[in-house]
Amino acid sequence: MTLTATHRPDAPILLHGFKLSGHSHRAEMFLELLGLPYTFRQVDLAGGEHKTPAFLAKNAFGQVPVIEDGDTVVADSTAILVYLAQRYAPGRWIPADPAGQAGVQRWLSAASGMVAFGPCAARLVTLFNGDFNPAEVIARAHRLLKVMEGELAARDWLVGSAPTLADVAVYTYVAHAPEGNVSLDDYPHVRAWLARIEALPGFVAMPQSKVGLRA
Repeated sequence: MTLTATHRPDAPILLHGFKLSGHSHRAEMFLELLGLPYTFRQVDLAGGEHKTPAFLAKNAFGQVPVIEDGDTVVADSTAILVYLAQRYAPGRWIPADPAGQAGVQRWLSAASGMVAFGPCAARLVTLFNGDFNPAEVIARAHRLLKVMEGELAARDWLVGSAPTLADVAVYTYVAHAPEGNVSLDDYPHVRAWLARIEALPGFVAMPQSKVGLRA
């Protein structure tokens, strides 16, 4: 089955994001995987643009990413993934069966939990001086990676036999975990999974930062 969208928007989707945000990259990467037309608009996080009334009208939480698809505004990276999948490639990126849907939801929850407070938080420490305990978030990242390593030893993708939103949601912060001093050396199945995602048609990488183990 094709990875790309089954139909296209009337006008390019507007993505409000930040190029070094893994949350933003999830949305950008999925737009590329779907082959959808879009315009990327860099939000001035350092200047506090995300806290202005104009931006808060799009996302009251004051966070990137946000997309505008015609009159539809969607905030939150995983919500954006679900919207794009259901709107433009229904039946492809979210399994049709209840068990498959639950499997994807499990990893979307992990993306907002163990991923956000593991490899994402570890990277925030080194890249943006994030206020986290480095040892704690690095340890959490390795707990996540051990689970992923075990599950990916049995299959190529996080859910089922083909890529799903689960893979898109988890990819970026795991790929950039070394920037937060989280080594991937002990996780060959995770590294092979990253390579499979990077080989998908339309894949686009997030810029690497020379911090942590990549300094």
